Amino acid sequence: MSRRGAAFGVVLLAGIAGGAMVMAEDKKVEVPAWLAPKIAGLPAAKREFLLSDKITNFAARHDLLFKRFLDKSPAEIEAYVDGMMQMTEDFKFKAGRDMGMIPLDTGDERFNAWKTKRPQSMNPKREPGPIYLDRYIGRWETGIKTFANAPVAITPEDLVAGKVDVAIVGAPLDMGSGYRGAKAGPAAMRATYGAGGIDMYTMVDPSDELNIVDYGDIAVDNMSTERTMGHVREEVAAIARTGAIPFIVGGDHSLEYSDVAGLADVHGKGSFGVVHFDSHYDAGKGGEHFITHGQPVYRTVKEGHVLGKNYIQVGLRGPWPGPEGFEWMRDNGVRYHAMPEVEKSGWNVVMERAVKEAKETGKKMYVSFDVDVLDPAFVTGTGTPVPGGLTMREAIPIVRRLCAETDIIGFEIVEVAPQLDVSYRTPLNANFIMHACLTGIAMRKKGLTQAHYLSDVTTEHGADTPAGRKRYKPEVPVKDVTVSKPKPN
Repeated sequence: MSRRGAAFGVVLLAGIAGGAMVMAEDKKVEVPAWLAPKIAGLPAAKREFLLSDKITNFAARHDLLFKRFLDKSPAEIEAYVDGMMQMTEDFKFKAGRDMGMIPLDTGDERFNAWKTKRPQSMNPKREPGPIYLDRYIGRWETGIKTFANAPVAITPEDLVAGKVDVAIVGAPLDMGSGYRGAKAGPAAMRATYGAGGIDMYTMVDPSDELNIVDYGDIAVDNMSTERTMGHVREEVAAIARTGAIPFIVGGDHSLEYSDVAGLADVHGKGSFGVVHFDSHYDAGKGGEHFITHGQPVYRTVKEGHVLGKNYIQVGLRGPWPGPEGFEWMRDNGVRYHAMPEVEKSGWNVVMERAVKEAKETGKKMYVSFDVDVLDPAFVTGTGTPVPGGLTMREAIPIVRRLCAETDIIGFEIVEVAPQLDVSYRTPLNANFIMHACLTGIAMRKKGLTQAHYLSDVTTEHGADTPAGRKRYKPEVPVKDVTVSKPKPN
């Protein structure tokens, strides 16, 4: 439903018979001369409805609706208006007819079993700290798969004892989306490489600089997104309170709401910004559900966890939102960089704008990365792919830069639905995106925070440094080298 639907009330109907411009508060509705006589006899309530923005449930604009009336008689038009008015009423909640909430059996003895944690007294005694889940030192393809081949931690005490910098945690929720399958994202990303190893662009290996752990999966109730939100929020906050940076692997994008709220519980409301990579702006409002994967930005801003002026959208495209969505973003100070801007100005220009804005806030930052911001050529395994997205060569540098050049307090990657991908490219590319952020955080720890830092070893062959000139000096001068011609076959 258009957000303007309830904004217009009183309609000034003077002059309607002459086909004049009719005012609906601050919106003008032009009634064609051919239509004015046909609707002149409508009762006032029906005329008011017809000229209000309530009709946007049935047509995008009044002129498009009016075209449907070209061959209709006044009686047929009135019947059409009656139908729209009846449906508008039927859309609404009616006590006694509609279920206002889904009842839960609070008397069930296992009501909270889905999120009840095992007491440590039931586990073997051990010293707090990360645990390695394989028996071999040179682990590659052996042992139990973990994010980035990292050791496992299962309690906040493990994070503290291990002085953990980054805790990667799965959140396998997909009830917030109309497309099932994102709950398999964490398992697929664990089983696929790409999240570990050296970053050749910077010659930084995150695993050498950071204490990284796999923090397992957060329990979710895949029968209820709303019920899950509270527990995910608690667990994200618990990670952040230890000083570790939570990396949340979804799951669908409704998780952004609980993830950001959990960080706000620790760092304070309005104390940080968000860079939101997505083909959709995810600030939908209204609807019958409190939270879905199309609403987290709206919920987050509405509740003040992040101020609109500290939200930056990157990669928007496709059929949603329309003008009202961009109006909402402008009204709330949200900055956005849609793909039409990239088409007009080029990716490098847009990347510099977005990174500059993130740095200008002077605040800590959170990165929310929906894999559908990438072109479907790189990510087929996601519920709502949209052509014309970012390439991996565009996405990796901006994520790495944001995580190196700003103070990151959290990261999420969501909407990986591996069963929609006949290959392994979706979890593979998702891992490389996560690795870009890990690299950026490692760079920041090493002090490599200059704008768009790249290693001279891999960009200039090292020739522009004294060490490089010595390292790469040819043993035989080029002028003395004789190039032999290939022998004929």
